[in-house]
Amino acid sequence: MADQEQCELWKITLGELDEKMGVKVLEESAQRVVATMPVEGNRQSLGLLHGGAMLAIGEAVGSWAAVIHASSMGKVAVGVDVNATHHKSSREGIVRATASAIHLGRSLTTHEVIITHEETGDRLCTLRITNFIKG
Repeated sequence: MADQEQCELWKITLGELDEKMGVKVLEESAQRVVATMPVEGNRQSLGLLHGGAMLAIGEAVGSWAAVIHASSMGKVAVGVDVNATHHKSSREGIVRATASAIHLGRSLTTHEVIITHEETGDRLCTLRITNFIKG
């Protein structure tokens, strides 16, 4: 049975969108994934960091953490729910997305993702993502 064996943990590989957005991974584990992204290149037409870019990096770090957890059981994870609250935006600099595990189960994971501005420390966005673990 896969979940009773010692399985190799999945290592984060950037996807095409992550690369286009300039994402850099700083930490990776099922408990915590941290990545950064530049504001430049990810702004909407009014010059602000695009809310969709914050959702994209937030979903990425939360999903990566879930896949790492699932890989420990020889399984994969797929997103089933994500929600976000945008508190503030930015026009420049670097943002940091930190996914922290709320629940790491056998069939579901839930992570809270906090996106902050690297220089000011301001919280820009809070997300919660739930992933389904499948064999």
